[in-house]
Amino acid sequence: MIYLDSAATTLQKPKTVPRAVMKAMYQFASPGRGGYAAAMGAANLMFQCREFAADFFDTSAPDQVVFTSNATMALNIAIRTLVKPGMTVVMSCYEHNAVTRCVKAIPDINVLIAEGPLFQPEKMIESFRSQLKQADVAICNYVSNVFGYLLPIQEIAALCREKEVPFIIDASQAAGCLPVSVESWGAAFVAMPGHKGLYGPQGTGILLCGAHVMPEPLLYGGTGSASVEQDMPDFLPDRLEAGTANVPGIAGLLEGLRFVKEKGTGRILRHERHLIQRAGMQLKSVKNMELFLAEDASVQTGVLSFRIRGMDCERIGQRLSAAGIAVRTNLHCAPLAHQYAGTLDTGTVRISASAFNTEREVDRLVEVIRSFA
Repeated sequence: MIYLDSAATTLQKPKTVPRAVMKAMYQFASPGRGGYAAAMGAANLMFQCREFAADFFDTSAPDQVVFTSNATMALNIAIRTLVKPGMTVVMSCYEHNAVTRCVKAIPDINVLIAEGPLFQPEKMIESFRSQLKQADVAICNYVSNVFGYLLPIQEIAALCREKEVPFIIDASQAAGCLPVSVESWGAAFVAMPGHKGLYGPQGTGILLCGAHVMPEPLLYGGTGSASVEQDMPDFLPDRLEAGTANVPGIAGLLEGLRFVKEKGTGRILRHERHLIQRAGMQLKSVKNMELFLAEDASVQTGVLSFRIRGMDCERIGQRLSAAGIAVRTNLHCAPLAHQYAGTLDTGTVRISASAFNTEREVDRLVEVIRSFA
Protein backbone atom coordinates (compact mmCIF):
# COMPACT_ATOMS: atom_id res chain seq x y z
CA MET A 1 0.00 0.00 0.00
CA ILE A 2 1.08 3.55 -0.78
CA TYR A 3 0.04 5.53 2.28
CA LEU A 4 -0.61 9.25 1.67
CA ASP A 5 -2.85 10.10 4.62
CA SER A 6 -0.34 11.13 7.27
CA ALA A 7 -2.27 14.34 8.05
CA ALA A 8 -4.78 11.96 9.68
CA THR A 9 -2.30 9.50 11.20
CA THR A 10 1.23 8.54 10.30
CA LEU A 11 0.98 4.82 9.60
CA GLN A 12 4.68 4.16 9.02
CA LYS A 13 6.55 4.61 12.29
CA PRO A 14 10.20 4.38 13.25
CA LYS A 15 10.91 0.81 14.38
CA THR A 16 11.81 2.10 17.81
CA VAL A 17 8.21 3.19 18.42
CA PRO A 18 6.44 -0.20 18.45
CA ARG A 19 9.40 -1.71 20.28
CA ALA A 20 9.04 0.84 23.06
CA VAL A 21 5.27 0.25 23.23
CA MET A 22 5.72 -3.50 23.62
CA LYS A 23 8.47 -3.09 26.21
CA ALA A 24 6.30 -0.76 28.29
CA MET A 25 3.33 -3.13 28.12
CA TYR A 26 5.37 -5.92 29.66
CA GLN A 27 7.64 -4.01 32.04
CA PHE A 28 5.77 -0.96 33.40
CA ALA A 29 2.79 -0.58 35.73
CA SER A 30 0.97 2.66 36.67
CA PRO A 31 3.05 5.68 37.67
CA GLY A 32 2.31 7.23 41.05
CA ARG A 33 0.56 4.10 42.25
CA GLY A 34 3.42 2.29 43.97
CA GLY A 35 7.01 2.39 45.09
CA TYR A 36 7.99 -0.87 43.40
CA ALA A 37 10.19 -1.08 40.30
CA ALA A 38 7.45 -1.46 37.65
CA ALA A 39 5.58 1.62 38.90
CA MET A 40 8.73 3.69 39.43
CA GLY A 41 9.94 2.74 35.96
CA ALA A 42 6.69 4.04 34.47
CA ALA A 43 7.00 7.30 36.39
CA ASN A 44 10.58 7.74 35.20
CA LEU A 45 9.58 7.06 31.60
CA MET A 46 6.81 9.68 31.73
CA PHE A 47 9.17 12.24 33.20
CA GLN A 48 11.73 11.52 30.48
CA CYS A 49 9.09 12.16 27.83
CA ARG A 50 7.89 15.32 29.60
CA GLU A 51 11.44 16.60 29.89
CA PHE A 52 12.20 15.84 26.25
CA ALA A 53 9.02 17.54 25.04
CA ALA A 54 9.57 20.60 27.24
CA ASP A 55 13.01 21.11 25.72
CA PHE A 56 11.93 20.31 22.16
CA PHE A 57 8.94 22.68 22.22
CA ASP A 58 10.60 25.42 24.28
CA THR A 59 8.31 25.10 27.29
CA SER A 60 9.40 26.60 30.60
CA ALA A 61 9.36 23.37 32.62
CA PRO A 62 8.54 19.66 32.23
CA ASP A 63 5.54 20.10 34.54
CA GLN A 64 3.93 22.31 31.87
CA VAL A 65 3.80 19.30 29.52
CA VAL A 66 0.49 17.47 29.98
CA PHE A 67 -0.27 14.13 28.34
CA THR A 68 -3.69 13.73 26.74
CA SER A 69 -5.36 11.12 24.58
CA ASN A 70 -5.23 13.32 21.46
CA ALA A 71 -5.12 16.95 20.31
CA THR A 72 -8.90 17.23 20.60
CA MET A 73 -8.76 16.53 24.33
CA ALA A 74 -5.91 19.03 24.68
CA LEU A 75 -7.88 21.71 22.82
CA ASN A 76 -10.97 21.06 24.93
CA ILE A 77 -8.95 21.65 28.10
CA ALA A 78 -7.44 24.84 26.70
CA ILE A 79 -10.70 26.27 25.36
CA ARG A 80 -12.75 25.40 28.44
CA THR A 81 -10.10 26.97 30.64
CA LEU A 82 -10.03 30.32 28.86
CA VAL A 83 -13.40 30.71 27.14
CA LYS A 84 -16.30 31.56 29.44
CA PRO A 85 -19.93 32.50 28.69
CA GLY A 86 -20.25 36.08 27.48
CA MET A 87 -16.74 36.25 25.99
CA THR A 88 -15.69 37.10 22.45
CA VAL A 89 -13.45 34.60 20.66
CA VAL A 90 -11.55 35.23 17.44
CA MET A 91 -10.43 32.25 15.37
CA SER A 92 -9.12 31.75 11.87
CA CYS A 93 -11.40 30.65 9.06
CA TYR A 94 -9.41 27.40 8.72
CA GLU A 95 -10.18 25.84 12.11
CA HIS A 96 -10.91 22.15 12.66
CA ASN A 97 -14.06 20.86 14.36
CA ALA A 98 -11.93 20.13 17.42
CA VAL A 99 -11.96 23.90 17.91
CA THR A 100 -15.25 25.03 16.39
CA ARG A 101 -17.48 22.43 18.07
CA CYS A 102 -15.86 23.01 21.44
CA VAL A 103 -16.38 26.77 21.20
CA LYS A 104 -19.98 26.33 20.02
CA ALA A 105 -20.74 24.14 23.05
CA ILE A 106 -20.05 27.06 25.41
CA PRO A 107 -23.18 29.21 25.80
CA ASP A 108 -23.43 32.91 25.02
CA ILE A 109 -20.20 33.14 23.04
CA ASN A 110 -19.53 35.76 20.40
CA VAL A 111 -17.34 34.28 17.65
CA LEU A 112 -15.34 36.46 15.27
CA ILE A 113 -13.76 34.86 12.21
CA ALA A 114 -10.41 36.13 10.98
CA GLU A 115 -10.71 35.70 7.22
CA GLY A 116 -8.03 35.53 4.57
CA PRO A 117 -7.67 33.83 1.17
CA LEU A 118 -5.68 30.63 0.94
CA PHE A 119 -1.90 31.06 0.94
CA GLN A 120 -2.05 34.81 1.59
CA PRO A 121 -0.67 35.17 5.14
CA GLU A 122 -0.55 38.98 5.01
CA LYS A 123 -4.35 39.11 4.71
CA MET A 124 -4.72 36.77 7.70
CA ILE A 125 -2.42 38.95 9.80
CA GLU A 126 -4.46 42.05 8.99
CA SER A 127 -7.71 40.27 9.78
CA PHE A 128 -6.44 39.13 13.17
CA ARG A 129 -5.11 42.62 13.84
CA SER A 130 -8.59 44.03 13.30
CA GLN A 131 -10.54 41.32 15.15
CA LEU A 132 -8.27 41.21 18.20
CA LYS A 133 -9.46 44.69 19.19
CA GLN A 134 -12.68 43.07 20.41
CA ALA A 135 -11.45 39.64 21.49
CA ASP A 136 -11.06 38.02 24.90
CA VAL A 137 -9.36 34.88 23.52
CA ALA A 138 -7.71 34.01 20.19
CA ILE A 139 -7.45 30.55 18.61
CA CYS A 140 -5.58 29.59 15.47
CA ASN A 141 -4.17 26.48 13.86
CA TYR A 142 -0.56 26.55 12.75
CA VAL A 143 -1.27 24.61 9.55
CA SER A 144 -4.62 23.90 7.88
CA ASN A 145 -5.32 20.19 7.91
CA VAL A 146 -7.23 20.51 4.62
CA PHE A 147 -4.88 22.61 2.51
CA GLY A 148 -1.50 22.50 4.24
CA TYR A 149 -1.65 26.29 4.49
CA LEU A 150 1.04 27.47 6.90
CA LEU A 151 -0.61 30.29 8.80
CA PRO A 152 1.51 33.21 10.10
CA ILE A 153 1.47 31.98 13.68
CA GLN A 154 4.45 33.99 14.89
CA GLU A 155 2.95 37.26 13.68
CA ILE A 156 -0.45 36.41 15.14
CA ALA A 157 1.20 35.49 18.44
CA ALA A 158 2.97 38.87 18.46
CA LEU A 159 -0.36 40.63 17.94
CA CYS A 160 -1.89 38.66 20.81
CA ARG A 161 0.97 39.66 23.11
CA GLU A 162 0.59 43.28 22.08
CA LYS A 163 -3.16 43.23 22.77
CA GLU A 164 -2.75 41.01 25.87
CA VAL A 165 -5.16 38.45 24.44
CA PRO A 166 -4.56 34.82 25.55
CA PHE A 167 -3.66 32.67 22.55
CA ILE A 168 -4.45 28.99 21.94
CA ILE A 169 -2.52 27.32 19.11
CA ASP A 170 -3.58 24.10 17.41
CA ALA A 171 -0.29 22.59 16.24
CA SER A 172 -1.83 19.31 15.06
CA GLN A 173 -0.42 19.55 11.54
CA ALA A 174 2.76 21.41 12.50
CA ALA A 175 4.35 19.52 15.38
CA GLY A 176 7.14 17.42 13.96
CA CYS A 177 7.80 19.43 10.79
CA LEU A 178 7.80 23.04 12.05
CA PRO A 179 9.39 24.74 15.07
CA VAL A 180 7.17 25.17 18.13
CA SER A 181 8.13 27.66 20.84
CA VAL A 182 5.69 28.18 23.68
CA GLU A 183 7.99 30.64 25.43
CA SER A 184 8.81 32.93 22.50
CA TRP A 185 5.22 32.94 21.28
CA GLY A 186 3.87 33.67 24.73
CA ALA A 187 1.06 31.22 24.04
CA ALA A 188 -1.38 30.26 26.77
CA PHE A 189 -1.68 26.75 25.31
CA VAL A 190 -0.33 24.74 22.40
CA ALA A 191 -2.10 21.47 21.57
CA MET A 192 -0.84 18.62 19.43
CA PRO A 193 -1.45 14.90 18.78
CA GLY A 194 1.20 12.27 19.20
CA HIS A 195 0.08 10.12 16.28
CA LYS A 196 0.71 12.49 13.36
CA GLY A 197 3.98 14.33 12.78
CA LEU A 198 5.48 13.11 16.06
CA TYR A 199 5.22 9.48 14.84
CA GLY A 200 3.83 8.20 18.13
CA PRO A 201 0.93 5.79 18.68
CA GLN A 202 -2.74 6.68 18.36
CA GLY A 203 -4.30 7.66 21.66
CA THR A 204 -1.50 10.05 22.58
CA GLY A 205 -1.40 13.84 22.66
CA ILE A 206 0.29 16.76 24.37
CA LEU A 207 -0.96 20.01 25.84
CA LEU A 208 1.79 22.55 26.41
CA CYS A 209 0.74 25.05 29.06
CA GLY A 210 2.03 28.58 29.38
CA ALA A 211 3.90 29.32 32.59
CA HIS A 212 1.24 31.68 33.97
CA VAL A 213 -1.87 29.61 33.23
CA MET A 214 -3.62 27.25 35.66
CA PRO A 215 -5.89 25.08 33.48
CA GLU A 216 -9.31 23.78 34.39
CA PRO A 217 -9.52 19.97 34.53
CA LEU A 218 -11.57 18.21 31.90
CA LEU A 219 -11.55 14.92 33.83
CA TYR A 220 -11.71 14.38 37.59
CA GLY A 221 -10.34 11.44 39.50
CA GLY A 222 -7.27 9.82 40.99
CA THR A 223 -3.82 11.16 40.21
CA GLY A 224 -1.69 9.31 42.75
CA SER A 225 -1.07 12.63 44.53
CA ALA A 226 -2.88 14.70 47.19
CA SER A 227 -5.29 11.78 47.57
CA VAL A 228 -6.90 13.04 50.79
CA GLU A 229 -8.14 16.15 48.98
CA GLN A 230 -11.45 16.00 47.11
CA ASP A 231 -10.50 18.80 44.73
CA MET A 232 -8.13 18.15 41.88
CA PRO A 233 -4.50 19.05 42.66
CA ASP A 234 -3.63 22.71 42.12
CA PHE A 235 -0.37 21.88 40.36
CA LEU A 236 0.59 20.54 36.95
CA PRO A 237 0.66 18.05 35.41
CA ASP A 238 -1.41 16.16 38.02
CA ARG A 239 -4.29 18.63 37.76
CA LEU A 240 -5.02 17.49 34.21
CA GLU A 241 -4.00 13.83 34.28
CA ALA A 242 -6.75 12.01 36.17
CA GLY A 243 -6.87 8.24 35.85
CA THR A 244 -4.40 5.65 34.64
CA ALA A 245 -1.83 6.99 32.19
CA ASN A 246 -1.28 5.50 28.74
CA VAL A 247 2.26 4.43 29.59
CA PRO A 248 2.82 2.26 26.49
CA GLY A 249 1.58 5.11 24.29
CA ILE A 250 3.86 7.61 26.01
CA ALA A 251 6.79 5.23 25.62
CA GLY A 252 6.13 5.16 21.88
CA LEU A 253 5.65 8.91 21.79
CA LEU A 254 9.05 9.47 23.39
CA GLU A 255 10.68 7.41 20.64
CA GLY A 256 8.72 9.32 18.01
CA LEU A 257 9.97 12.60 19.45
CA ARG A 258 13.53 11.30 19.44
CA PHE A 259 13.14 10.30 15.79
CA VAL A 260 11.89 13.76 14.83
CA LYS A 261 14.68 15.51 16.71
CA GLU A 262 17.35 13.28 15.18
CA LYS A 263 16.01 13.73 11.66
CA GLY A 264 15.29 17.43 12.13
CA THR A 265 12.00 19.24 11.59
CA GLY A 266 13.49 21.31 8.78
CA ARG A 267 14.65 18.24 6.91
CA ILE A 268 11.27 16.54 7.35
CA LEU A 269 9.43 19.62 6.11
CA ARG A 270 11.67 19.95 3.05
CA HIS A 271 11.09 16.30 2.16
CA GLU A 272 7.31 16.45 2.57
CA ARG A 273 7.07 19.78 0.75
CA HIS A 274 9.17 18.44 -2.13
CA LEU A 275 6.86 15.46 -2.59
CA ILE A 276 3.72 17.60 -2.53
CA GLN A 277 5.16 20.10 -4.98
CA ARG A 278 6.24 17.22 -7.22
CA ALA A 279 2.72 15.78 -7.17
CA GLY A 280 1.16 19.19 -7.78
CA MET A 281 3.36 20.03 -10.75
CA GLN A 282 2.46 16.74 -12.44
CA LEU A 283 -1.26 16.90 -11.63
CA LYS A 284 -1.59 20.33 -13.25
CA SER A 285 -1.86 18.68 -16.65
CA VAL A 286 -4.78 16.42 -15.66
CA LYS A 287 -8.03 17.40 -17.38
CA ASN A 288 -10.54 19.31 -15.20
CA MET A 289 -8.09 19.27 -12.27
CA GLU A 290 -8.46 21.94 -9.58
CA LEU A 291 -5.39 22.05 -7.36
CA PHE A 292 -5.01 23.94 -4.10
CA LEU A 293 -1.28 24.42 -4.55
CA ALA A 294 0.48 27.54 -3.33
CA GLU A 295 2.52 29.51 -5.85
CA ASP A 296 4.90 30.24 -2.99
CA ALA A 297 5.89 26.81 -1.66
CA SER A 298 7.04 28.35 1.63
CA VAL A 299 3.44 28.84 2.80
CA GLN A 300 2.42 25.20 2.24
CA THR A 301 3.53 22.06 4.03
CA GLY A 302 3.28 18.40 3.00
CA VAL A 303 -0.47 18.50 2.40
CA LEU A 304 -2.23 18.98 -0.94
CA SER A 305 -5.95 19.06 -1.69
CA PHE A 306 -7.51 18.75 -5.12
CA ARG A 307 -10.74 17.97 -6.88
CA ILE A 308 -11.60 17.00 -10.44
CA ARG A 309 -14.58 18.76 -11.92
CA GLY A 310 -17.32 16.29 -12.80
CA MET A 311 -16.00 13.56 -10.50
CA ASP A 312 -17.13 12.81 -6.96
CA CYS A 313 -14.27 13.05 -4.43
CA GLU A 314 -15.36 9.90 -2.67
CA ARG A 315 -15.31 8.02 -5.96
CA ILE A 316 -11.79 9.28 -6.67
CA GLY A 317 -10.70 8.00 -3.26
CA GLN A 318 -12.24 4.60 -4.00
CA ARG A 319 -10.45 4.37 -7.34
CA LEU A 320 -7.15 5.18 -5.67
CA SER A 321 -7.83 2.70 -2.87
CA ALA A 322 -8.48 -0.04 -5.45
CA ALA A 323 -5.03 0.73 -6.84
CA GLY A 324 -3.47 0.40 -3.38
CA ILE A 325 -3.18 4.12 -2.60
CA ALA A 326 -4.60 5.54 0.64
CA VAL A 327 -5.80 9.16 0.65
CA ARG A 328 -8.46 11.16 2.52
CA THR A 329 -11.62 12.50 0.88
CA ASN A 330 -14.53 14.89 1.57
CA LEU A 331 -14.53 17.48 4.40
CA HIS A 332 -11.71 16.26 6.69
CA CYS A 333 -13.61 17.40 9.83
CA ALA A 334 -13.06 21.03 8.84
CA PRO A 335 -16.21 22.44 7.18
CA LEU A 336 -15.28 26.00 8.15
CA ALA A 337 -12.10 25.78 6.06
CA HIS A 338 -14.05 24.41 3.10
CA GLN A 339 -16.64 27.14 3.44
CA TYR A 340 -14.05 29.87 3.08
CA ALA A 341 -12.15 28.05 0.33
CA GLY A 342 -15.32 27.45 -1.70
CA THR A 343 -15.21 23.65 -1.51
CA LEU A 344 -17.96 22.96 1.04
CA ASP A 345 -20.29 21.49 -1.60
CA THR A 346 -17.80 18.90 -2.85
CA GLY A 347 -15.03 18.54 -0.31
CA THR A 348 -11.59 17.63 -1.62
CA VAL A 349 -9.24 14.73 -2.10
CA ARG A 350 -6.29 15.23 0.21
CA ILE A 351 -2.83 13.73 -0.07
CA SER A 352 -0.39 14.17 2.79
CA ALA A 353 3.18 12.98 3.02
CA SER A 354 5.46 11.85 5.81
CA ALA A 355 9.17 11.29 6.24
CA PHE A 356 8.69 7.75 4.92
CA ASN A 357 7.11 8.56 1.53
CA THR A 358 9.10 8.53 -1.70
CA GLU A 359 9.10 10.17 -5.13
CA ARG A 360 8.19 6.83 -6.67
CA GLU A 361 5.03 6.65 -4.56
CA VAL A 362 4.00 10.15 -5.59
CA ASP A 363 4.64 9.36 -9.26
CA ARG A 364 2.48 6.24 -8.96
CA LEU A 365 -0.34 8.34 -7.49
CA VAL A 366 -0.19 10.67 -10.48
CA GLU A 367 -0.09 7.73 -12.90
CA VAL A 368 -3.24 6.21 -11.41
CA ILE A 369 -5.14 9.53 -11.40
CA ARG A 370 -4.26 10.08 -15.05
CA SER A 371 -5.59 6.61 -15.88
CA PHE A 372 -9.15 7.48 -14.87
CA ALA A 373 -9.42 11.26 -14.95
